[in-house]
Amino acid sequence: MTRKPYRGNLITVSFDGQRCLHAAECVRGLPQVFDTAARPWIQPDAAPADEVAAVVRRCPSGALRYELVDGTVEVPPAATTVERAADGRLVLRGDLRVRAADGSETAEVRATLCGCGRSANQPYCDHSGVCGDGH
Repeated sequence: MTRKPYRGNLITVSFDGQRCLHAAECVRGLPQVFDTAARPWIQPDAAPADEVAAVVRRCPSGALRYELVDGTVEVPPAATTVERAADGRLVLRGDLRVRAADGSETAEVRATLCGCGRSANQPYCDHSGVCGDGH
């Protein structure tokens, strides 16, 4: 995974394009910060840091993360949840450790995992299999 950081004065937002499922929670939530037509497409200083963090937390795939200048990062919810979406994807939130087939492990707060086994970005969903049909 490659995360690209977008640094602001009070918050840094990082983005992993391989994880993005284009749910557009960010674009709908703060279009002045997340503008796919602009370069760079993420402008962390275009809204208050707490609002940017709140919108980042809505990203279901975990493609977006944030860190405040004081080192504060997203805190996992008290309860871990796993939901199967209608299309088969597994949407997880909590204090997660996701292990890939190669044995590498990543700490996550939010993740959308492949439910059909066809993703080229296992274990994460990339909409390449039946889970992604209709998207």
